[in-house]
Amino acid sequence: MDSKRHWENVYLTKSADAVSWYQPTARRSLELVRRVASDLTTPVIDVGGGASVLVDDLLHAGYSDLTILDLSAAALATARARLGNNSARVRWIEADVRTAQFSEARYGVWHDRAVFHFLTDAHDRAAYVSQVKLAVRPGGYVLVSTFGPDGPERCSGLEVCRYSSDELHTEFGPGFVVVATDEEVHETPSGAHQAFIYCLCRWEGGFAAHADPDA
Repeated sequence: MDSKRHWENVYLTKSADAVSWYQPTARRSLELVRRVASDLTTPVIDVGGGASVLVDDLLHAGYSDLTILDLSAAALATARARLGNNSARVRWIEADVRTAQFSEARYGVWHDRAVFHFLTDAHDRAAYVSQVKLAVRPGGYVLVSTFGPDGPERCSGLEVCRYSSDELHTEFGPGFVVVATDEEVHETPSGAHQAFIYCLCRWEGGFAAHADPDA
């Protein structure tokens, strides 16, 4: 089964609050986005956002330029239905992040919780990072969350990669300056506990640099 068929099947056979990565509120992600994007007009994209409630939290916080990208039409439909009339305030993209058509330097914040760790092939990870470099403006921020070293080895029937914050940063390479890292123990709807890590970087536009001491 290809990736799109897999994720369509997931969202057509399970409710959005039954998948293992469900959160009633995306508190940690919202805190980190607000830390680096005090300007509420900052363009923010949530990659793999699908049925996630982060878009609800961002709208409630006042952000006005939001894009949600997901491979699954069913996941996007769930979020749009949940938001009702507010869905018109969001740009929705049904696409594979590795091949999506992005405008150059469009976004000030790129957010991804639980997509990158499904990219078990090095070529797919390289394609993802190339998309980040294209779509995020120099000086913008990249917030990626994956399973940590003690996280599950599989999710939704698929193998995943697990990372420490240093290992995740290494995947992105020079030009991405670490601003903050964090850890979270996520409780799934079934009551299991999963270790996640968050890595927040500033994209310097193709050259290595040192983080500001007060960042």
